[in-house]
Amino acid sequence: MLRLAIYVCPQTVCSSLSLTCDAFGLANQLAGQPLFKLSRFSQDGAAVQLSYARISVDGGLDLAAGADLVLLPATGSNIEATLASNAALVDWLATRPLSQQLASLCSSAFLLAAAGVLDDGHATTHWALAAAFRQRFARVRLDEQALFSEYRNRFCSAGAQAGLDLCLQLIRRHAGAGLAQQVAHALLVDLHRGQQTRFQPLLPAVRQDDSPLGALLLWLQQHFAQPLDLHGLAARLHCSTRTLLRRFKLETGLTPNDYIQRLRIGAAQIALQQPQPALEQVAIAVGYQDRATFARLFKQLCGETPGAFRRRLQLSQHGAAPAP
Repeated sequence: MLRLAIYVCPQTVCSSLSLTCDAFGLANQLAGQPLFKLSRFSQDGAAVQLSYARISVDGGLDLAAGADLVLLPATGSNIEATLASNAALVDWLATRPLSQQLASLCSSAFLLAAAGVLDDGHATTHWALAAAFRQRFARVRLDEQALFSEYRNRFCSAGAQAGLDLCLQLIRRHAGAGLAQQVAHALLVDLHRGQQTRFQPLLPAVRQDDSPLGALLLWLQQHFAQPLDLHGLAARLHCSTRTLLRRFKLETGLTPNDYIQRLRIGAAQIALQQPQPALEQVAIAVGYQDRATFARLFKQLCGETPGAFRRRLQLSQHGAAPAP
């Protein structure tokens, strides 16, 4: 029996906590035996008040010290507050032997990283937190595309439902692929869901101001499919190409070419939601004369080929319940 200790603190995200308990509890139910012994712990062993629930626990850090696997559910996006409030946990995590498995869901990767237990290894977290993570923890190799990561008994997941992907992986690791598949089927989820890339927005949020670049971005949204070059774009902004590049990078984080490619691929995603037209026609409609180039860029930005993207959406639509 694997002893699993689940951490609870005031920042714990309720859905992440319940997701974890449900996954391993369901594994025990489907196996017909208690393969996972679940317990909850807090820094001081006292019950924890969350935003809309009071969670009882079974003990404190001493209880977790005897667990085979310590799991930290997601703790939200206020990283500074979380690290400050959980300093005792971070210090305790730093003392954990490599033989004890440590896992984090979503933003709680910051707690593991702050303890130094991810140093020189690889990890993941929610894509929206990737830049902040890299800035703070240079010694950790962050893979923001992965739904979950595993390195020397240290596990991390991406955001939200990716926590379930990691729980299923841990069930597979400790109780076999068959049981993991059973749990996935019972929860109506795919066991292998690809990468975070499929869920990341292609473009930064549109700025709601009167910046000179704003008018150009609006123009590009209407003309992205036509042939475009840096000199022509700079002329529309009445500036040099060097100034255009600087402004684009400052306001969007992208080069003009990267921005245009993402506009085109985003339009292709919309077109591919229909069974027609053919992929070649979609490529031409969004600005690519070469299907191979279109397919390569699509996979690079979306994590799957245009054909796979269309098939996945069609399967999802066919599996949907009929409207009442």
